[in-house]
Amino acid sequence: MTRKTFWENPYQTFHNTVVTAVDGNDITLQSTIFFAFSGGQESDQGTIGGIDVASARKEGLEIVYTLADNHGLTVGKLVEISIDWSRRYRLMRLHFAAELILELFYQSLDGVDKVGAHIAETKARIDFSWPESIAPLLPEIALRANDIIEADLEIKCAFDDVATERRYWEIDEFSRVPCGGTHVKRTGEIGHIRLKRNNIGRGKERVEIFLAS
Repeated sequence: MTRKTFWENPYQTFHNTVVTAVDGNDITLQSTIFFAFSGGQESDQGTIGGIDVASARKEGLEIVYTLADNHGLTVGKLVEISIDWSRRYRLMRLHFAAELILELFYQSLDGVDKVGAHIAETKARIDFSWPESIAPLLPEIALRANDIIEADLEIKCAFDDVATERRYWEIDEFSRVPCGGTHVKRTGEIGHIRLKRNNIGRGKERVEIFLAS
């Protein structure tokens, strides 16, 4: 099983590792800093052994990387992973911003259900099952979120269960929140955020989250 060093140090942009399996264009690695799509957070972009990664996916607790044809990698080969740091850092910031907004909605709306989420490089979104417009709540939610961000709180991340790789994050005055994504170390790194409501259908509401820069 691949060791996920992106949890140990999400700020690492280069990493040396060994190829453990090759099946055509698909490979697995001994360890990795290259995050694969999970929990709504998009995969990293970058290279393995100087070859562009076409896709990264989770298969159980394993991560499988798809490379271009004729990549030439073999089992046991030492390779360097390089990720697009600018993209990763924005994903980290937007990921935690989305997690924070979700928790604030849970505190504000009794019985609200999350039905979807997506974290991309340009914005994050959360979809809710809710019978009314969430627009009246957005100014207060945004104010509370930006207050937490400006407080520059430490974001603690660790395992609930090592064997199943179940992880969580935690900040002061919040209960532990299950999450296996990559996170910044402090809320202040996120920077000011703004929210936008998007009605996506009867009984469904979407909040979009944007970074100021």
